[in-house]
Amino acid sequence: MEPLTNAQEELYNWLADYIREHQHSPSIRQMMRAMGLKSPAPIQSRLDHLRKKGYIDWNEGKARTIRILQGGGVPIKGTIAAGSMVEAFVDVAEEHLDLSSLPIKSRDYALRVRGDSMIDALIDNGDFVIMRPVADPGSVRDGTIVAARVESATTLKYLYRQGDDVVLKPANANYEPMVYPAQDVDIQGRLLAVWRSHDLV
Repeated sequence: MEPLTNAQEELYNWLADYIREHQHSPSIRQMMRAMGLKSPAPIQSRLDHLRKKGYIDWNEGKARTIRILQGGGVPIKGTIAAGSMVEAFVDVAEEHLDLSSLPIKSRDYALRVRGDSMIDALIDNGDFVIMRPVADPGSVRDGTIVAARVESATTLKYLYRQGDDVVLKPANANYEPMVYPAQDVDIQGRLLAVWRSHDLV
């Protein structure tokens, strides 16, 4: 699909989240408020470009009929270890998983799993994990499966806190838990879903 400008992407992401949450499209006035605009003209221009580029469509002459088209999907950000640490993922957002039937938000992303340390959590080598960015690491509960970064490496593990340390626990008896000082661990995302279909859109 043709790439979007920053302004077009901002509106598209907001529309996608709004429609997933409310199951109908917003009004032009709501879009103006969300984008911080006082005139409908920039909104209409962005909508026209989104339509021409194949991201949205609507029924002519009818209000609130905007719909998100199949495409877009969730960006695949790279590979994450389910074993030992691997170098942190790099942006490869030209690949997407089509998860339009799931309640995905615009900032969610996918990682391809490398390794079998989470096999008992039904996450196998080659699967895709759908992750949601974590704004407040302190809100992540013990026992949550997370993408954790330590220095320049990342891994997919259960998160537990132990005093001043963080324990990254595998779901495979063949692997040992990893223990790090809490300040050295960056929780980059929490698990939403596991995807086994390798068809890309």
